[in-house]
Amino acid sequence: MAIKRSGGGPTATRQAAKFLGVSVLSGVVLAGLALPGIGAFGLVAKGTVEGFDEIPANLKTPPLSQRTVILDSEGGEIAKVYSRDRTVVPLDGISPYMRKAIIAIEDARFYEHGAIDLKGVLRALNKNAQSGSVSEGASTLTQQYVKNVFVEEAGDDPDKVAVAQQQTLGRKVKELKYAIQVEKELGKDRILNNYLNITFFGQQAYGVEAASQRYFSKHAKDLTLGESALLAGIVQSPSRYNPVLAPKEATKRRNTVLARMAELKNITPAEAAAEQAKPLKLNVSRPKSGCITAVDGAGFFCDYVRETFLNDPVFGKTKEARAKRWNEGGMTIRTTLDPQTQKSVQKSITDHVNQDDKVATAISIVQPGSGKVLGMGQSRPYGFGQYQTQINLSADKAMGGSNYGFQVGSTFKPIVAAAALEGGMSPYKSYSSPFRMPYPEEVETCGKPWKNSIGETVNNENRSEVGPYGMREALAKSVNTYFVQMVGDIGLCPVIKMAEKMGVKPAAGGELDENPSLTLGGSAAGMSPLTMAAAYATFANRGTYCTPVLIEEATGPNGKKLRVPKAKCSRAMSEQTADTVNTLLQGVVEDGTGKEAGLSGRDSAGKTGTTDERRAAWFVGYTPNLAGAVWVGGPGDKVEMENITIGGVYHDKVYGADTPGPIWRDAMAGALEGRDAPSFDTVPVPGADKGSGNKGDKNGTGRGQRKPGKPAGGKPGTNKPGNTKPDPALPGGITIPGITGGNEQ
Repeated sequence: MAIKRSGGGPTATRQAAKFLGVSVLSGVVLAGLALPGIGAFGLVAKGTVEGFDEIPANLKTPPLSQRTVILDSEGGEIAKVYSRDRTVVPLDGISPYMRKAIIAIEDARFYEHGAIDLKGVLRALNKNAQSGSVSEGASTLTQQYVKNVFVEEAGDDPDKVAVAQQQTLGRKVKELKYAIQVEKELGKDRILNNYLNITFFGQQAYGVEAASQRYFSKHAKDLTLGESALLAGIVQSPSRYNPVLAPKEATKRRNTVLARMAELKNITPAEAAAEQAKPLKLNVSRPKSGCITAVDGAGFFCDYVRETFLNDPVFGKTKEARAKRWNEGGMTIRTTLDPQTQKSVQKSITDHVNQDDKVATAISIVQPGSGKVLGMGQSRPYGFGQYQTQINLSADKAMGGSNYGFQVGSTFKPIVAAAALEGGMSPYKSYSSPFRMPYPEEVETCGKPWKNSIGETVNNENRSEVGPYGMREALAKSVNTYFVQMVGDIGLCPVIKMAEKMGVKPAAGGELDENPSLTLGGSAAGMSPLTMAAAYATFANRGTYCTPVLIEEATGPNGKKLRVPKAKCSRAMSEQTADTVNTLLQGVVEDGTGKEAGLSGRDSAGKTGTTDERRAAWFVGYTPNLAGAVWVGGPGDKVEMENITIGGVYHDKVYGADTPGPIWRDAMAGALEGRDAPSFDTVPVPGADKGSGNKGDKNGTGRGQRKPGKPAGGKPGTNKPGNTKPDPALPGGITIPGITGGNEQ
């Protein structure tokens, strides 16, 4: 209970104790101005604050965090991302009403005093003593600006933010000294401009431009008197005076600002009364931030751009430096995303796989010769709800992808064939290729030889698949025993080195398995669709591999260009080897079991793959100017795709040709429509000794009905002069096997 004086109020001693914080601050201000070199401000207790002269002379002002805009290759907006929704504008880009309103309510004598307003301090002391509470502060706009700098520097770290805002004498002393420096160096107009750009207005809006857009959907330069008064009133307490959630409180506060402006003769009493009589007229734009807002299903492409920025040293030497730069934002990033390709990818996905299916699909499309990623999408959208995910099914784990990737099945076999051809093996090479056989007793690796110590065996999908076979038909029919016999001859090391040259690596990181099952795509470590698309682009690019890139160029807040990652291209195999593989794989989509993936009017090639227990199905294919990979399976790699409905179509068994194949076809057809149709450089490879590669296809067993939609193919362009058409006599076709004995197809 307060000790009363005879007059009924608290004693002078009790008043002083009650308002100790304000009076101590006043003493600090006065002492600091009168005697700036006296040493420590030990007004409360020795050692509680730094000596005035010990405080660094220069306030380090961090760049203001702003929104970053991510664009496609044609300049269309994909998404806006930001740590702080802020757009910095110059003072003449802010309504004069807004400038007057913020000064009127926060620091009426702003243009009359220095860094500290002595009259304001004394007035606040007197008023607070009379009211019995701290009802009026004495911080100037300059001091508030300095405090906001401390908060901005703290970023999103809640502990650092708390320290930046704590009401301690030490922080106040720093604030005061820096305020003196800022006044001296910047001048009033720049301080006002900086303050209006840095301060928080609620609803995720930092700075007056973002606030104007959020509450009124207009630029800050167009704010009216009433709108300006409303925004100026929010600053004191963005939650209490939130006009969206607390319109009555916000209206009262707006009217207080208007009354203060009239009192200071910024406006007439009649103008104030007219505006006070008006209801709030908000035109709210909801905050839209992040890759979740990306257009045309490009959320995961957008997220990959962010991961690229955070992981590539070109954007900063350390992880912390890159994260800080990303959070500062204010950049414009133009990417490689081709809008035509992305729209086609998304349409094909929605035509063939439903969001709530048991399985999902993911597609990546890259440009051979440049490494540019032109399209990326998946059936599970970017988000937090049911049947949504933040895992990029096209990417490696380090770039936001699944933990282990997905086994690739028979799509690995062309890599084995390329290794053998590069080592001098003839495409005519024949192996006995029995239906079932043991793995070789010993297979050379890059280190210690692998030994078949437990008598592991391998078999083909169909008992009718019995050799001898040559390479063309072995690839066409995906003959397991052929490739196991091949790797027994050439060893695993050439295969692993070829895969590495083609950018093929486990999605979880680490090295490829030195095990013969790798030959059949049975590596314990899975791969990502982007990895496989870029690898097959090596064949399309006649043997030169290029690392995938997603960023074309980037500019900072000042318009200055930033360095961006460039594709690294290197020769993985000779042109002869690549041309031979192209010839061998071309038949797969012309008249083989991969013909459901075929494109009309242009050369294309590819390979299907279906893994053990049908937990993943693939089609990876390419034209001379585009390469794409399609994966279908359970996101957790646990769904056995038998007796399953996908996109409304029932399948008794899923194969690489009947689901991924048509998805690939439709995505590629739309991406290529109206564009050039160059031809492959091919080499003569004679027909097979066993006839058509369509044997073993089981006459389409397990395939669902083709969904109506965009027809295969696209508008053909002009063929590249000097290229030869493939031998029309080349039979194609591959089996679309399941897997037995734990091997991959």
